[in-house]
Amino acid sequence: MGVQISGLIPSREIELADLSGKKIAVDALNTLFQFLAIIRDRMTGEPLKDSKGRITSHLSGLFYRTFNLIEAGIKPVFVFDGKPPAFKKETLEERENHKQAAEKKWQEALEKGEPAMRYAQASSRMTDEMIESSKKLLECMGIPHVQAPTEGEMQCAYMCKKGDVWSAASQDYDSVLDGSPRLVRNISISGRKKLPGKEVYVEVNPQLIELKEVLSKLELTQEQLVILGILVGTDYNPGGVKGVGPKTALKLAREHKTLEKVLEHVEWTSDVSASDIYQFFLNPPVSDDYKLEWKEYNKEKILKFMVDEHEFSQERIGKIVDKLQQSQSRIRQPSLKGWISK
Repeated sequence: MGVQISGLIPSREIELADLSGKKIAVDALNTLFQFLAIIRDRMTGEPLKDSKGRITSHLSGLFYRTFNLIEAGIKPVFVFDGKPPAFKKETLEERENHKQAAEKKWQEALEKGEPAMRYAQASSRMTDEMIESSKKLLECMGIPHVQAPTEGEMQCAYMCKKGDVWSAASQDYDSVLDGSPRLVRNISISGRKKLPGKEVYVEVNPQLIELKEVLSKLELTQEQLVILGILVGTDYNPGGVKGVGPKTALKLAREHKTLEKVLEHVEWTSDVSASDIYQFFLNPPVSDDYKLEWKEYNKEKILKFMVDEHEFSQERIGKIVDKLQQSQSRIRQPSLKGWISK
């Protein structure tokens, strides 16, 4: 879900082509969940599966959408979540309750012969098997992936601050609170998109958010931006402070400057300490144990994994694989030295 401050954050639309040659750290689970939600039967809500009953929606989205990024000249690296912090427990439990409720409504809709897509989407779960299969596919495609100690978005932001990548990419805004100089949204869902419950399609383009512009427009420091986010609500204190919306949170952060002063003017009811959340955003657990190297794709392994193992169309996968060679020639580098762009 992430922090809900979209209405305050300035952004501008860009094209995928504007990111050509750029290294982008993609929040992997955030992206894979999108594929799990979108790539389903429109009536029943059933995800794609192979004959063994294994869900493959995430693999379909990851393969085709990652190829789109490569074809645009983008150098993606996928960053996977590690162990969530202990104080995220409430959010995780709340999400699981929502999923169980959605599963029940999904089955009821199927029994009544009613459209079940939206309930099915809300019940999406990411398993360890899905994560490992995603990593294997990326390796077959020559795309690097990084394991974060905890939250993937925080690792993405850290890599961007170091200059190892040009931007973080996620649908959530947490990377901005984490201090990422840039955040790109809609990188994996650009194109025509159907509006929920309507036969209406809209064009979705990537959005670029730059931290300097955010802080300047909101007249906040990075620390005060974190305070704003905490007041509105994060994954560690869902719901935020009762009665405090984004505009009020902005006013409080501007006027009172520090977390201690702000807390004197609100009623903090979360079981998690505001100070603990604040420090977690400003000093997150991150890792330097990664190597960003884009390798040549392995045609044989891709076909074996996607076609032989998971039963995707050999014709469709083969066509994409044949295009990969030309596209990857634009992103392949022999070593870490020489590819970092500022």
